[in-house]
Amino acid sequence: MPGIFITGTDTGVGKTLIGAAVAFALRQRGRKVGVFKPVETGAGMDANFLKIAAGLTQLPLETVRLYHFPIPVSPCLAARLANQPIDVRRIVEHFNNLQNEYDFVVVEGAGGLLAPLTDDLLMADLIRLLNLPLVVVARPTLGTINHTLLTITCAEKIYSLSVTGFIINYPAKIQEGPAEKTNAQEIERISQKPCLGVVPYLGYISSRIVSEQQLTQAAEHLKVDALT
Repeated sequence: MPGIFITGTDTGVGKTLIGAAVAFALRQRGRKVGVFKPVETGAGMDANFLKIAAGLTQLPLETVRLYHFPIPVSPCLAARLANQPIDVRRIVEHFNNLQNEYDFVVVEGAGGLLAPLTDDLLMADLIRLLNLPLVVVARPTLGTINHTLLTITCAEKIYSLSVTGFIINYPAKIQEGPAEKTNAQEIERISQKPCLGVVPYLGYISSRIVSEQQLTQAAEHLKVDALT
């Protein structure tokens, strides 16, 4: 059954907003969409954001997120500090169950492509185990060409992952310069991967009270058909 895995070029680039917007757009089209944040560290509100956007408010958070560690570090280190090992087989089994239940599953990683998941596995290894196409979320500012191309190249050349494309997201209001106005086109030209959306800054977004207006605005800037 179809689905996508959303990763980012860095922490704080807006993976959760993009995942939520995709889930929300599919729900508005009548699709039965599931969301999955296998591991979350830090404040722990990303999974809740995804759950609300997908219209799954009646479900317990544990159906969307299997592991939560309060310390904002990599999943591997957080699990080690909490003395709670991450069982990757459990993650894969839960994902397979979600695929059987939903038309489409949006999976959001923790950190970037090479974020350590366990002592032996990186986030890229999990993506390969789930056999999902990858969508890369990137920031708009100077340096994002390098970060995005590194992520795409590593995903394809080292891990043999299928990269659907990339999305530029504005997590903050900035003054646009030449870099911001041309980064998407340059990444497309060099990587030969499509830009699947450029999402402008939509103001402060609360993960506790998810605004349908903001999700609608974000979804309007995404090429949802190409993503799914």
